[in-house]
Amino acid sequence: MMATKSRLMLLILFLIISGIRTTIYGQQLREAFRKVHQAVVIVRTKEIDLPSSSNQAISILDGLGSGVLISADGKILTAAHMVQSADVASVEFPDGQEIIARVISSDVRSDVALLQLKRVPTGIAPATLGDSNKLEVGDQIFVIGAPYGISQTLTAGHLSGRHCLNSNDESSTSVEFLQTDAAVNGGSSGSPVFNLNGEVVGIVSRLMSRSGGSEGLAFATASNTAKRFLLDRRPFWSGIDGLLVTGDLAKALNLPQPAGFLVQRVGDGSIGSSLGLNPGTLRATIQGTDILLGGDVILSVNEIQITASTGGQVCEVGSDDSYEHIYNTLGSLKLGDNVIMKVLREGRVVTLSAPLER
Repeated sequence: MMATKSRLMLLILFLIISGIRTTIYGQQLREAFRKVHQAVVIVRTKEIDLPSSSNQAISILDGLGSGVLISADGKILTAAHMVQSADVASVEFPDGQEIIARVISSDVRSDVALLQLKRVPTGIAPATLGDSNKLEVGDQIFVIGAPYGISQTLTAGHLSGRHCLNSNDESSTSVEFLQTDAAVNGGSSGSPVFNLNGEVVGIVSRLMSRSGGSEGLAFATASNTAKRFLLDRRPFWSGIDGLLVTGDLAKALNLPQPAGFLVQRVGDGSIGSSLGLNPGTLRATIQGTDILLGGDVILSVNEIQITASTGGQVCEVGSDDSYEHIYNTLGSLKLGDNVIMKVLREGRVVTLSAPLER
């Protein structure tokens, strides 16, 4: 009888402690949300799209995602796949302010980009960029974004895992993604991931889902990766969306080398646009993949040849090795220095050149 009462008392005590912990966590979450939510924005983009058939007109593709204000001079952190080839971008703050933005830096491999607002918003404090290395698996985090365009949506969860790509160490070439079980849906791309102190520790990249909805498996670029690739280097935006071509496709396109980067789209105002790169003009399906043919194929950038990726990955320009080399080279250029590309255009190798303007 005494043992039964003791067990009952222990159960009651456990429930009380659990309730206290839940209440404290709820209060922390509420206060953290109040502290940072005004800095979270909806990112909208527009992109000219080719008609799907000859009897249709050119259309405009509308993109929708999220981002976060991280500086007092109007810099917005978001996902690269949202804005890489965008022709127009704007952001909307929770108080209704809508401001035109331009892409100033983008890294497709780590899927992060930096926007610069045309004007600085009034009355909104930027969020603080935190140290993602301090996160541990099991730590509680939360995401604020605009899934399906529903702004200021909060979802909470935990850090489920850490994944370093392209490197087995912590060198400057590594890219780290954080795995989380926080609910992420369409429109959440670019959403900030916060720790309970209200610091940005990640930017939502993509979710893995068979149904198209949230299944508790989402990935975010670690804040330290975003800082290293966007803030610690000279910013530049190639504006080029495309895919690496090798093997039979490279032979079919008559490439004079084993690999090249087939240009699909080029964002207005980007380096690619200044160079006069030609995007794809003809829709085709090859081995189940929809691509645009007829555009330039990049062969080299500032004398660095595009090489085949050992993993067959699609990336911004070539393999991991050539990508890193090209990225570092362009990042070291001074304003006014020339960006030089050799491209295959209509069967001929053409050299394009344009000065780095920003």
